[in-house]
Amino acid sequence: MKDINMDAYRFSISWSRILPKGKLAGGVNKEGIKYYNNVINELLDKGLQPFITLFHWDLPRTLEEEYGGFLSPNIVNDFRDYAELCFKEFGDRVKYWTTLNEPWSFATHAYAEGTFAPGRCSPWQNMNCTGGDSATEPYIVAHNQLLAHASAVNIYKTKYQPSQKGKIGITLVCHWMIPLYDTKLDRDASQRSIDFQFGWFMDPLTIGDYPSSMRSLVGSRLPKFTTYQVKLIRGSFDFIGLNYYTTNYTTNAPELSDAKPSYLTDSLVAVTSRDEFDDPTLSLEEALEDTPRIDYFYDHLYYLQNAIQDGANVKGYFAWSSIDNFEWICGYTSSLGWEKVARGVEVVQMTFCLGGVSCEVMQVVG
Repeated sequence: MKDINMDAYRFSISWSRILPKGKLAGGVNKEGIKYYNNVINELLDKGLQPFITLFHWDLPRTLEEEYGGFLSPNIVNDFRDYAELCFKEFGDRVKYWTTLNEPWSFATHAYAEGTFAPGRCSPWQNMNCTGGDSATEPYIVAHNQLLAHASAVNIYKTKYQPSQKGKIGITLVCHWMIPLYDTKLDRDASQRSIDFQFGWFMDPLTIGDYPSSMRSLVGSRLPKFTTYQVKLIRGSFDFIGLNYYTTNYTTNAPELSDAKPSYLTDSLVAVTSRDEFDDPTLSLEEALEDTPRIDYFYDHLYYLQNAIQDGANVKGYFAWSSIDNFEWICGYTSSLGWEKVARGVEVVQMTFCLGGVSCEVMQVVG
């Protein structure tokens, strides 16, 4: 990373790696603390600023088994305690903290669709879920994530930020939505779709309540904040991270009002997209001549620079990902890294020459 002039590295801490039982009362794993201290110190030694994410969906199993994890308000205090332990142990060197990564993804994929752990959804969806209710649980989990985030931010700002001088925020996700047809109904559908993904979290963080479209369509299934919780959540960030992947087309779908209640249909929007999958006929040499990925980063950085010049308050850009990784339900089948990992083969030579920007040539055997 140092050799290619990176100046920051974003990674997550595994909650159970430092708190095996999920709680302070269950004991602290000193080896886990040592591991992350080594990572942080090595990054700083190489001139890279560590950006730490506290929760990227790997909830300690003990908390899931004890009270259902983020389905219970008990998670708020346990997450706050875990976050405070990280602030104590690493905050003298870590100056950028992200509480949660993509709380929308966790709430929907794990509790509406059942595709992520703990795999919960309504039985009628026939997704082999472990149990659940897609009409209520995504909203409960999102609510408790916001409260956990705000509690961690509050303790950082009151006890640690004055001396450690760091910043803390949250990373959200948003797909841009384009009306399928240029009609008011589809334009409204696009806004509702954004409300149900981005506004679901950003509105409480800035306004203190969920979007009015969600209040109207979800009704009593959408939790309410107390006066104290509104004060705790509103403004609970120094920065907002934004992950984005693609753009979707949206169209109004009033027929969904007759469907069984579920987060997946509550917005009354049909979302479509055009996905591009890896071509299995590509040779290794063709796959590594990755000009589309080079163009992707070049174009995004070009327009990001234009936005900054126009006054957008953007402080940095992280590429996902530096190397191929375990990509949740896709496992190792999805190669997202700009440095390829050759699994199951012996690498005998690796050089970089990605066309005028950088290119990779790899010779492998086995």
